[in-house]
Amino acid sequence: MTAGAGPPVPITAVWQALATVRDPELDEPITDLGFVASVDLDRTGAVTAELRLPTYFCAPNFAFLMVADAHDALRALPGVAAARVRLIDHFAAAEITSGVAAGGGFGAAFPETAADGRDGLDDLRRTFWRKAHAACQELLAFGLLTAGSDHAELVRLRLGDLAGRVDRAGLDRLRRRRADLGLPDGDGAPLLLGDDGTPLTAAELPIRLRIARTTRLSIEGNADWCRGLLRTRYPERSTGTAG
Repeated sequence: MTAGAGPPVPITAVWQALATVRDPELDEPITDLGFVASVDLDRTGAVTAELRLPTYFCAPNFAFLMVADAHDALRALPGVAAARVRLIDHFAAAEITSGVAAGGGFGAAFPETAADGRDGLDDLRRTFWRKAHAACQELLAFGLLTAGSDHAELVRLRLGDLAGRVDRAGLDRLRRRRADLGLPDGDGAPLLLGDDGTPLTAAELPIRLRIARTTRLSIEGNADWCRGLLRTRYPERSTGTAG
């Protein structure tokens, strides 16, 4: 590298990589939630990111997931020579930071929580993916019902039918959630699926949508609550900035 040359990866790319990491419960990017306190990038391509959370006692398994996902996102970025993600102001910050750096998983960092040699994080992650998937479906269905569709039409719709009828970002989010869960996400896939990939019927749709709406409103409410707690905890720092 020549004298005065900058890092081999732009700082904007680092923030974009971190934006792919989502809070497992709130299903929003950690950058939008304000959980990224700082990012440092040196000329060799080594990245250090600090994450902060709304409270000192946020669940350690949730925190570990976000720190681990942020570490993986940065390590996968072309041009990054080394990545370190440090959790700050948390009761288990040292264990989580060192555990992610060591690559041993949550069970290695917190052996007292592991059962039968499994740390349970994959199961936890899939639980929240399923909740996020149901919430994504309900939001799209709600918009279509408001526009005049009925339940019989909704169960016939395929993802490819939705262009111009629903919010593009919402549809993209649904496809991502389907891909995470291994569910059909192509244009021919039904709009409404159960957790196991079975298409929903018109008869079961009202109760399914009511349950999913409760889930969605809970996710949205918790996200607002966390933002408020974060602003209270860190009043001197803006939240949700990128760089």
